[in-house]
Amino acid sequence: MTQRRSKKWLPLVATLALGAGLVACGSDAATEETVDTAAEVITDDTAAVSTDTAAPATDETFPASWDSNFTPWSADAAPVDCRPEEGPLKAAWVYVGPINDGGWTTAHNKAREAIQEQFGDKIVTTYKENVPEGDQTAQVIEDLIADGNTVVFGTSFGFQDAFAAAAEKHPDVCFEFATGYKSAPNLSQFTGAAEDAAFLTGMAAGAASKTGKLGLLASFPIPEVLRGINAWTLGARSINPAAEVSLVWTSTWFDPALERKTAEALIAGGADTIGVVAQDSPASGDAAKAAGVPWSGYDSDQSTNYPEVWLTAATYHWSTYELPRIQAILDGTWVAGNYYGDMSDGHVRLAPLGPIVTDETRALIDAKKAEIVANSGVMFSGPLNDNTGKEIYPAGKQATYEELMGMNYLVEGIKGELPKG
Repeated sequence: MTQRRSKKWLPLVATLALGAGLVACGSDAATEETVDTAAEVITDDTAAVSTDTAAPATDETFPASWDSNFTPWSADAAPVDCRPEEGPLKAAWVYVGPINDGGWTTAHNKAREAIQEQFGDKIVTTYKENVPEGDQTAQVIEDLIADGNTVVFGTSFGFQDAFAAAAEKHPDVCFEFATGYKSAPNLSQFTGAAEDAAFLTGMAAGAASKTGKLGLLASFPIPEVLRGINAWTLGARSINPAAEVSLVWTSTWFDPALERKTAEALIAGGADTIGVVAQDSPASGDAAKAAGVPWSGYDSDQSTNYPEVWLTAATYHWSTYELPRIQAILDGTWVAGNYYGDMSDGHVRLAPLGPIVTDETRALIDAKKAEIVANSGVMFSGPLNDNTGKEIYPAGKQATYEELMGMNYLVEGIKGELPKG
């Protein structure tokens, strides 16, 4: 079980079935285009929901090992040249939420800012935020291309069909898509093994719980989210094998009011420790802070905003992938493929542990982290059962990459169900 899993990408029927029909609950229309130059950032007046909007560090570099987690769709593919005939490269990002959501979109926007800083006047970056998943996505993409953008990044699963259609329509545009599975000569896919850090986060939660009753709120039952839920639960149960995790689906990526109410309901129901997976705001942390219960976040470091209750979080660092991909475009060497970053290349990281995490727990997490860095996905090894008692993997079997991408179950210890339909 020490071999790293294959990074070969296969289109997955299970992923398609689970992903169909997802609709974000951000807003009804896309926010006006925002252009970021090295000198100025013009933003709209979307209300802030977090103070975690710090600018990226200026020492962003290309990790030497990032491409070990990248596989071109075709070994003999010719590079796609999407450089402009003259002037700077124009690159656009399409966001499902606001850039100050304190989570998913904030993290993506930090990568965009790092790219602008790294490449200076060689590039002009543009973004549209609060873009609904569905029919409007296609129009947003067309508008961005009409404005001269020859590189377009998509950052939400529900944008995928529109990006695939746009890639076919515009073969001279380079499309980069986060968390999907569809491929084209000019359409890449990129995401990361957040489940690795989610397991460590679950360890902190399991150790913090005094009753073994934990609560978890999550967005949609797609494989990406299920991997996080299951890994978090397995981490908690590695500390306390009798721990139970009450799972509630919110059916939204970003709805601070609903996220807080859901966390409050979990606490009222007896959970003495709270976590989130794929929820884009830190609003559940407000509920945890008010109740004085430990809390783990998702995709952002909220250690300074919630020090009294903060445990840690799985975080993505999108610039690990996006910086060298922009360089490849500028060099004329960009080819489409699949990237699945992990803790070994720094794309997925564990946020700082909060002061309430004990020294004993820190030592346990550090030891497990070393094992996971050496063998991404090791937590999904047998013996492993789902929460109905069905065996998923026997002893000695570890999930393959393809099996992780098609995950469609909840592990033992979770009180909850996969939504039907």
